Amino acid sequence: MMLIDGDIIAYRIAWACDGETTADFAKSSCDTFVSHVLLAYEGHSEMYRIYLTGKGNFRHDYAVTAPYKGNRKSRPPPRYLKDIREHLIDNWDAVVVEGEEADDAIAIDATTLGEYAIMASIDKDFLQVPCWHYNLNRKTLHEVGEFEGLVFFYTQILMGDKADNIFGIKGVGPVKAGKMLLGETTEHGLYCRCVAAYGGDTDKVVENARLLWLRRKEGEIWQPPVLN
Repeated sequence: MMLIDGDIIAYRIAWACDGETTADFAKSSCDTFVSHVLLAYEGHSEMYRIYLTGKGNFRHDYAVTAPYKGNRKSRPPPRYLKDIREHLIDNWDAVVVEGEEADDAIAIDATTLGEYAIMASIDKDFLQVPCWHYNLNRKTLHEVGEFEGLVFFYTQILMGDKADNIFGIKGVGPVKAGKMLLGETTEHGLYCRCVAAYGGDTDKVVENARLLWLRRKEGEIWQPPVLN
């Protein structure tokens, strides 16, 4: 089943059509885009689900260092964003997710479906989830393994995420973060490396982890791994 990031599509089409005179043109462009995504891999055109983020996000309760996504400047949304979202709901059966992000619902369903799931997005955050991934821009398909996904997640903890106002270690990008985790073979080991990198500040590691972790089951709040 293709699990499609509707937020990405809605904004992408809305911005592309911002200068157009009618909402109908934007809706038609949306239909064309979604149809191409569904037909990218034969056999999946009848098995899909589109997700949109609705109201509420549990992450705001766990952001201590800085407000979650609090760095995003107030900017008017693209002209036809609301029309496209409603079109995806009414004509493509898009699911509106409340209390969490569409990303969480996608990750939960991908975990349930396992090898039968294909995530369709351009959001790098999904690379922590072990499954098949289809890049909407590059039109490429690749698989992320379970431990590979964990390494990506702990790399994010070290780096933070500027787009979401999550602060990592100053000067640490993907290369440095990768070197800091190099050689570890267990999740507990990755976690301990992160704690050490933050000078023993477990609270900061846990905060970043809870903000960055995409849920794998309903209501899940990330917890540090326990040494077996």
